[in-house]
Amino acid sequence: MQTLQPADWRKPRGFSHGVAVDGPGRWVVLAGQTGSDAEGVYQSDDMGEQVGAALRRIVRLLDEAGAKPDHIVRLTWYLTSRVDYEAAGAAIGAAWRDTLGRNFPPSTLLYIAGLVDPRAKVEIEVTAFVPAA
Repeated sequence: MQTLQPADWRKPRGFSHGVAVDGPGRWVVLAGQTGSDAEGVYQSDDMGEQVGAALRRIVRLLDEAGAKPDHIVRLTWYLTSRVDYEAAGAAIGAAWRDTLGRNFPPSTLLYIAGLVDPRAKVEIEVTAFVPAA
């Protein structure tokens, strides 16, 4: 994968502008993951904790597909509150480091009125690419 970063553009923080993928491999596409546990129970209504739970779910699903966090080529975040998201910045950063490490794929973040489950504060969609061995 090649990260797309024009030399004269300021480097973004926490994501990349794009990636180019060339060659044979396997695409992995995940449905939006929320901050519930494996049983669908929300252990907290805290945005930071829900993001951490969603990221752990993502890592688990990637593992199920034989992929790793560094194979992620796109994230789409749906958040129900700008205020909660901004207040949870440190917790979200810590959860990111614990799950995705130093991978900062292209990301889109949207604030929306709500999700299907009213307890959910975040839903994250993932696209990953695993190069052929």
